[in-house]
Amino acid sequence: MAVITQIRDETAADHAAVRALNLAAFDGAGEADLVHRLRRRASPLVSLVAERRGDIVGHILFSPVELDGHPGLRAMGLAPMAVHPDWQRRGIGKELVRNGIGWCASLGFEAVFVLGHPEYYPRFGFRPASGYGISSEYDAPDEAFMALELEPGALLDLHGMLRYHEAFNDL
Repeated sequence: MAVITQIRDETAADHAAVRALNLAAFDGAGEADLVHRLRRRASPLVSLVAERRGDIVGHILFSPVELDGHPGLRAMGLAPMAVHPDWQRRGIGKELVRNGIGWCASLGFEAVFVLGHPEYYPRFGFRPASGYGISSEYDAPDEAFMALELEPGALLDLHGMLRYHEAFNDL
């Protein structure tokens, strides 16, 4: 059952609520700290919140990634995404992903990468990045590291290792 939420850009006034959300959604402070580091060090960011009746119930962040040997590729990495445990399985994550992909496309990005659940992300068009000849710098199962072309053919004939922003190194 979907709930009515507003998906909007995160503002500075949302930072404390987004931190609390990430602490509630994940074990430990790793993702909450990552969001803080990325806000300070990475640009551009696509950072969206799901708001329901004045409460932040979801958050998604996209930050720039680099493909070794292909500095001209404009790509983003989706991470992290959080939905408050009380609001999971109600379509909020789906709306965050769809809106975030749309924002990335509208900003001219050519691709989005995610290291995530292989049962969840293919519904948005993600497929294993290995099919493009692209690997992750992290030790992850092949089916969990996925890519989505926002511009058809953007990843054609590219290959190499994808690197996330250095803020991920502290995770």
